[in-house]
Amino acid sequence: MAIPHLASGDGVHLMPPDLDLATARTEALFKTPDLEVIRLVLRAGKSFPPHQVPGDITIHCLAGRLEVGIDGGARTLEPGQLLYLSGGVMHSVLALQDACGLVTMVLKP
Repeated sequence: MAIPHLASGDGVHLMPPDLDLATARTEALFKTPDLEVIRLVLRAGKSFPPHQVPGDITIHCLAGRLEVGIDGGARTLEPGQLLYLSGGVMHSVLALQDACGLVTMVLKP
């Protein structure tokens, strides 16, 4: 069951103790006109194909390992590592292991 979007002043555990990466799903934690924050859950071998978003983004690996494809290369993120991408940068995301990440996107009108 998806959690309701957070309201101003609300908090959430990014990796709750009961989060099972085998059954958890990606979900938006909150979205405003300027910012969206998503808990990304990918099973090993699953990916998001190359895409771009207009605003700046960060990808913060919380568990597992994520490979972010950028500019014809790849960066591997392990728990605790964060990657910043400027808006418009083509990128892909691949789970090297069952993984959870926090994606923050600046939204543009």
